[in-house]
Amino acid sequence: MRSISQIVCKAIVLAGGAAVLAACGQKGPLYLPQEPAAANRATLPQTLDPRGDTPEPDLKPLQPNISNQK
Repeated sequence: MRSISQIVCKAIVLAGGAAVLAACGQKGPLYLPQEPAAANRATLPQTLDPRGDTPEPDLKPLQPNISNQK
């Protein structure tokens, strides 16, 4: 007969394993939202800097440099 502590320990391990396998639930590739509601959200540097002296990111789309291509 198993002791109560062994049963509880195995239950905790099984529950922890299920939580790890479930992860965050994000399906598919990660993406940056482009809808207008996302424009006013804080960026990661803004979130991590509580003083607010992080410069605003340059949000212009990158243009490919085609002058060096043959």
